[in-house]
Amino acid sequence: VLSHNLCTVLNVPHDPVALEEHFRDDDEGPVSNQGYMPYLNKFILEKVQGNFDKVEFNRMCWTLCAKKNLSKSPLLIGDEDAFKVWVIFNFLSEDKYPLIIVPEEIEYLLKKLTEAMGAGWQQEQFDHYKIALNTSREGLSAWELIDLIGSGQFSKGMDRQTVSMAINEVFFFFILDVLKQGYMLKKGHKRKNWTERWFVLKPNIISYYVSEDLKDKKGDIILDGNCCVEALPFFYGKKCLFLIKCLDKSFEISASDKKKKQEWIQAIQTTVNLLRAGSPPPHKEARQKRKVFFQKLLAEQEELERQMKELQTANENKQKELETVRKQLEAAAARAAEEEKKRLQTQVELQDRFSLELEREKMVRQKMEEQVAQKSSELEQYLQRVRELEEMYKQLQEALEDEKQARQDEETVRKLQAFFFFDLESAKRAELEKWHLQQQQTIQMTEAEKQELENQRMIKERALQVAMQQLEQLELERKEALEQYEEVKKKLETAANNTKSWKDKVAHHEGLIRLIEPGSKNPHFFSNWGPAAFTEAELEQRQRSWKGKKATSE
Repeated sequence: VLSHNLCTVLNVPHDPVALEEHFRDDDEGPVSNQGYMPYLNKFILEKVQGNFDKVEFNRMCWTLCAKKNLSKSPLLIGDEDAFKVWVIFNFLSEDKYPLIIVPEEIEYLLKKLTEAMGAGWQQEQFDHYKIALNTSREGLSAWELIDLIGSGQFSKGMDRQTVSMAINEVFFFFILDVLKQGYMLKKGHKRKNWTERWFVLKPNIISYYVSEDLKDKKGDIILDGNCCVEALPFFYGKKCLFLIKCLDKSFEISASDKKKKQEWIQAIQTTVNLLRAGSPPPHKEARQKRKVFFQKLLAEQEELERQMKELQTANENKQKELETVRKQLEAAAARAAEEEKKRLQTQVELQDRFSLELEREKMVRQKMEEQVAQKSSELEQYLQRVRELEEMYKQLQEALEDEKQARQDEETVRKLQAFFFFDLESAKRAELEKWHLQQQQTIQMTEAEKQELENQRMIKERALQVAMQQLEQLELERKEALEQYEEVKKKLETAANNTKSWKDKVAHHEGLIRLIEPGSKNPHFFSNWGPAAFTEAELEQRQRSWKGKKATSE
């Protein structure tokens, strides 16, 4: 029955034999979509020529689906208006299943309806509705669109008749390609009388009927690119005249007022211009532009979604990499913590070992300091002995100088005595002879003393040579002590470099560990024969004897 009705409406010959042949081996039966759709495409739709009534075709489809899907709740519109809204939905919906109408097309349709009703468009109200719609789904189905228009949400304050007239006008505009319609007066070609007709303007034709029910058609005005329309002045008692010129004939028409006249002239002129340019009707062109725009937006959205997926995939990969890096960092941190623990343990062991070594170094340094102090004390004693020997050597030198001076003085005295004796020889000859024996005795005593002094000098020289040998021996010992001191000093410097703490103390101690030994309490006496050669009493007696002899000689 469905196939027969479709063939009847689409003006396609029906072939029952082909139907039976197609579904012979179909176990699911002829109602299966997989089996019926290939038959529908091959034996019905491919044979359609386009010379069928689209409204009747839509009405048959509406009859098949309306009873099952139309809402049972009371609506502001009737079944006929619901059918027209359904047909408009099929025209404005997207070309993919399931069919939906996007919010932009809903806004366009509601604006057309509001304009046809003569009301103002509530943009803010629709924006709120659009936001609520976008959060739930992409668009509306045909039945949801019928419920939206039938609920009166965007036609508050309008009665059923106004809403029905608006739907009918929009239906004619979108589906029947009616660009403009209305009553006007037309002048007849034969009788030349003026008759009221219902004019309907389509993209390439103007049809006029007896009334607006479109049942009694009186004629057509075929439009093409050669047609033109122009306004006429007041004539025949008609104020709103305009003329439509075609190739074969012209038509004089009178509108009800100037506004209607201008609207019709503009609409017809626009249609002629579109025919000259070969462009489709405005609503179809706008629909095509919107479709291209929506396809572009969809492509951009798909591209954006693809990029978002790629970014999400990249982000997931990055997250995985970060997780891997985090695990590696945790493992590295664990290893670092273990190594730090081992390092701290090793450090503690090294610190303990270093403390023990430091204690040993301190003990070694203390022993070395004691040895240095001892060596320094010995060196100081040795240096004191050296200084004493040097002082003794100086005193011996002074004694030798005194002895030399005494001998020179003695020779001088002798020379003076000889000189004085020679000058006073004649004057004191008697006195000299008197004293000759005494002098001879004195000379003998002097010779004896001289011999004794010479012997003592020889003894002192031998003692001086012995002292010089001792001094040289002491100098060698001093050099050896200095070498030992240098060796000890090098050892101290090595110990200072190892411990890095006692060098300054040793340098400080070098100036403090010089030991000072007490000298002899008794005073030392020196003479030409060496130190301590005479006692103090003997020295005083000798001094008195020398002074007496000197006074006698003078």
